[in-house]
Amino acid sequence: MPDHAVALAEFGAGLRALGWVSDLLVAGSLATGDYLPGVSDLDLVAVTDGPVGDARQAELTALHRRLDATTAAGLDLGCAYVCAATLGDAGALHPTWTHGQLVRRIVSGVTRAELVLHGYATFGRRPRELLPAMTGDDVRDAARAELVGYWTWAARRPWIFLDPMMADLGLTSMARGRYALRTGHLLTKSLAVEQAAAPGWLVGQLRARRRGEAVTSPRLRTAWIAWRDTRRTTRAAHRPPRWLTRFLSYPGVILAASG
Repeated sequence: MPDHAVALAEFGAGLRALGWVSDLLVAGSLATGDYLPGVSDLDLVAVTDGPVGDARQAELTALHRRLDATTAAGLDLGCAYVCAATLGDAGALHPTWTHGQLVRRIVSGVTRAELVLHGYATFGRRPRELLPAMTGDDVRDAARAELVGYWTWAARRPWIFLDPMMADLGLTSMARGRYALRTGHLLTKSLAVEQAAAPGWLVGQLRARRRGEAVTSPRLRTAWIAWRDTRRTTRAAHRPPRWLTRFLSYPGVILAASG
């Protein structure tokens, strides 16, 4: 059994034993079939029967720290804990274990799309039984929200792209965002590498890193390319679609609105 499967099984058993987690759902690369051992994170969402207060957070922290030091070591196992009563609230903040600490985050629209379109349950109900259906327009809205939210914030801080991991994430995220806006479908990270707005030599290096190879790119040049692409893509996401611009330009629309 692969390491991530062993870790998921032990993690699921640990959550069941708590007695207040009803469902454990798989999102991210593992859900879309793009999981690469040693490269991909494990992105999970757990549904709880009530709020996750201090006592429950302490239980979760103990469970995650034990797994991170043993079965899940090096797997970047992350999980958002969503109270069933707030599952439909896209703006609600939930306790989320990520990179060795418990923080509060939303379950993004893209994660929700991954769950509904590709996700599955390791125990409990299927994602489609818990979340509303996702149309192509819903996927576009989710992608636009990330571009005009976090990534617009990032575009205003070019220095953060000096972090090689951030530069890679920016290039692949922009490719995924453009694809979602254009098609209404999700794009895997591996396919996003092939559509990155970068020179061929950098795409080749992104591809190698996606395979887990220790390949280094020129730091300053890569940061510039990633930041420029992020700035360009986020600016475009703020603009209305061309069809809407053309529609609003017709005199009849203006007359109807003013009448």
